[in-house]
Amino acid sequence: MYDEMASKYTVEYIAGGATQNSIKVAQWMLQIPGATSYMGCIGKDKFGEEMKKNSTKAGVNVHYYEDEAAPTGTCAVCVVGGERSLIANLSAANCYKSEHLKRPENWALVENAKYFYIAGFFLTVSPESIMLVAEHAAANNKIFSMNLSAPFICEFFKDVQEKALPYMDYVFGNETEARTFAKVHGWETENVEEIALKISQWPKASGAHKRITVITQGADPVVIAEDGKVKLFPVILLPKEKLVDTNGAGDAFVGGFLSQLVQEKPIEDCVKAGCYAANVIIQRSGCTYPEKPDFS
Repeated sequence: MYDEMASKYTVEYIAGGATQNSIKVAQWMLQIPGATSYMGCIGKDKFGEEMKKNSTKAGVNVHYYEDEAAPTGTCAVCVVGGERSLIANLSAANCYKSEHLKRPENWALVENAKYFYIAGFFLTVSPESIMLVAEHAAANNKIFSMNLSAPFICEFFKDVQEKALPYMDYVFGNETEARTFAKVHGWETENVEEIALKISQWPKASGAHKRITVITQGADPVVIAEDGKVKLFPVILLPKEKLVDTNGAGDAFVGGFLSQLVQEKPIEDCVKAGCYAANVIIQRSGCTYPEKPDFS
């Protein structure tokens, strides 16, 4: 399919990866050199080199694990009428090993960070790495956040997701993922506000921080559940003709949100920044952005 796309259509090659997209957007919003770091796995090939170049240029401090055998992961994005369909060939992205995380130069990044974000997708790759970071965050009063990422994660990786959930201070997701999470756990409700609340009340590993659930719903308001209450925040509506593609919108929302969270801004500002970033990204191809943000 990839060959067919490359030979029959004009293809754009854009550096991606769910967590990496979010971190790059947070870095872009912050405009502070080296404010963010990222770890993941790439192959020793042309795409891997491109990825390094792209992320470094974006100002992210990347420490990749380079797999000897597997090529860098790729994902075909087909866009029809602004809606996206993704066909992934995870390849090297599926090969990350916790040994890399434990190396002194990489664990130092963990020691120095105050906030952590990992996409739910990574539960399929290295739950051990996730637990190492989660336990470090809980033991050191740091903020640990994850994303539900996709309905299949909630369905088929339920056990590892449940193991990490007590450590999550922020849980991100969209309405479809939230409803799947509820169904898998036998909560007989489709009501996103109710589900967000129940996720926020799931038992926690450490009492230092409460859990906040953040659920996006496309053009509908963002749902925030904390302290037994739900708040709704409207998103910035975009005229249909301005929509290029929704690819990376959820990742960008998280990136914008995190950029304010790390500055200890109130939740309203975090959501506003998330909505701003998502709005910028859906007017462009892939998870890309202009040189400077126009957010205040």
